[in-house]
Amino acid sequence: MSKATRATQALDRAGIAYSVHAYAYDPEAPRIGLQAAEALGIPPDRILKTLMAEADGKPVCVLVASDREISLKRLAAACGAKTAAMLKPAEAERITGYHVGGISPLGQKRRLPVVIDAAALAAGHAEIYVNGGGRGLQVRLKPSDLVALLSAQAAPLT
Repeated sequence: MSKATRATQALDRAGIAYSVHAYAYDPEAPRIGLQAAEALGIPPDRILKTLMAEADGKPVCVLVASDREISLKRLAAACGAKTAAMLKPAEAERITGYHVGGISPLGQKRRLPVVIDAAALAAGHAEIYVNGGGRGLQVRLKPSDLVALLSAQAAPLT
């Protein structure tokens, strides 16, 4: 990779081992996470998609396996909120500083609470993938490193 992203810079600053994996991003793909998994030849449950939501009006970053859908009721419960909703793409971009399709949980403009679907961690993968801060870019790292760096909370979301 010729250019660092805010996500890879965050990993470098934290001293976390990772590898970068580029693929041909398809903006027309109906499910970007599944397209990334197919393009990289990786099982979809190893690629965690980054979703931006709000719980009682406060933004939250959500990570879930690319082949799963979250329950907004479960997200609200995990956040101790009454309601949860997905953010509109423009709002997600404004808050994170990333473009939709390239939103990483790492290196966002401001630190937000992060909730990871417990099922994604329970799968027991030695390494998982998250967006590396650009469209067509994934980073592979240990789940424990990701959780620690993001101070993420695991909860059943699907």
